[in-house]
Amino acid sequence: MKARCAVRLLPLSLVLLMSGCMVGPDYHRPQVATPAQWKELPGWTQADPSAAAGPKGEWWSGFQDPLLDELEPLVAVSNQTVAQSYANYQQALAEVRVARASLFPTIGVTGSATRERASTSTTSSSFSSGGARIVNSGSLEANVSWTLDFWGQVRRQVEEQSATAQASEATLANAQLSEQIALANAVIDLRVTDADIDLLTQTVEAYKNSLRVVTDQDTAGTVAPSDLITARTQLENAQASLIALGVARAQYEHAIAVLVGRNPEDMTIPHNGKLPILPEIPAGVPSTMLQRRPDIATAERQMASANAAIGVAVAAYYPTISLSALDGFTQAPLAGLLHVSNYVWSLGASATETIFDGGERSGEVAAARASYNAAVANYRATVLSAFQSVENDLSGLRILAQQSDALDAAVRDSIRGAQIAQNEYQAGTVDYTTVATAQATQLSTQQSALTVQQSRLLDAAALIGDLGGGWSGVLHDASHPQKVSVDPGANADANAATSTNAAGPTQ
Repeated sequence: MKARCAVRLLPLSLVLLMSGCMVGPDYHRPQVATPAQWKELPGWTQADPSAAAGPKGEWWSGFQDPLLDELEPLVAVSNQTVAQSYANYQQALAEVRVARASLFPTIGVTGSATRERASTSTTSSSFSSGGARIVNSGSLEANVSWTLDFWGQVRRQVEEQSATAQASEATLANAQLSEQIALANAVIDLRVTDADIDLLTQTVEAYKNSLRVVTDQDTAGTVAPSDLITARTQLENAQASLIALGVARAQYEHAIAVLVGRNPEDMTIPHNGKLPILPEIPAGVPSTMLQRRPDIATAERQMASANAAIGVAVAAYYPTISLSALDGFTQAPLAGLLHVSNYVWSLGASATETIFDGGERSGEVAAARASYNAAVANYRATVLSAFQSVENDLSGLRILAQQSDALDAAVRDSIRGAQIAQNEYQAGTVDYTTVATAQATQLSTQQSALTVQQSRLLDAAALIGDLGGGWSGVLHDASHPQKVSVDPGANADANAATSTNAAGPTQ
């Protein structure tokens, strides 16, 4: 039958229409001006952002910290920011299915039954009679409706939603990487705080020893009373500073708990003043690492989505063409509903075109093009910002390494200076102010060295984040096989400065 033939032709028509025209511009990724090489490091390859790229490997293992190794995998599972981004990604995938459904016809079945009281009358020249009867009626019909995607509007919508879903996927990867870097920063800050606690604890003990020496000399009447007050004040200030570190440590511990999806009261991290190890940085970090940055992939996919939206807006200028078909049975009374004599069918087509809309469609197209231009600017700005961040991290690591070397020498000299001042004081050749000044200088220098080491570790974590999740397994440049160490041995110097050489007298 004609309706059935039409239904059979629908799939074929769909294939033909899918290969038809699509209005609006096809997407091409715009060019971005890029430097020929890193300013801080040599080595260059053209980047190619990919929405599917995400954090690469267990990059945190380079810090050789057991707490990082234990907690970092939990971010992808338990962190609530990541969970929210994952739900948004699932929503975007569902929107793609919704958009794609418009490519296909809608098929439905309608059945109805009616029971009604109908009046009857018979009239003749001799008499008339009136009455009523009960009538049962019903219908069973299948219907098909299909709005043809002749101009590619629906396909552009699918393209738009697909790009949006890919951007959401990259946003998910970016959220995971960002939270992992935040966890690494919190662990680094916690370790540095513990190391500072160790330093101040040993300093307090050293100051107690100094106070005992000054007390004995004050009792013997060999020193001025002000020396005793100076020694006591120095000790009390150090004790207050040690107590204050407890606030920072508690906050870092709470932040770590939240980052892994736990209540702060449920996590207690034991004290450990051993600093993480600075990872080695490849000498020739290629720019292809930037293609692994999820935020660049997000910006690029947002461009593709905005480009497809232009096609959706342009398609509104063209007529909307729809087909419909009905096939089924209808009968009153209900008996014999499925009899061939009660078979009905219909075919229909319609086309609608807007003649005048007061500039609405042109405004929609202009808005879509402006949105695309904004997405292009955002993409280029994201790429430029990425290069800036990497260069900042590399220069920071280079300069901080030099500062760390200078401070290591300063720490050794300050320790030696405090020892000499203490010996001279016990020999009676200098007053206690000289000793207190030398000890304060030693503590300040040791804390500065610890702060620089903290900055180097945080810079290394930032570089890993700015490169999209580390560099393990990515470098294949045979011309740069060597690696540049960022002096992991400096950790030993920093730890040594906080352990056996606290300011105070040698006994």
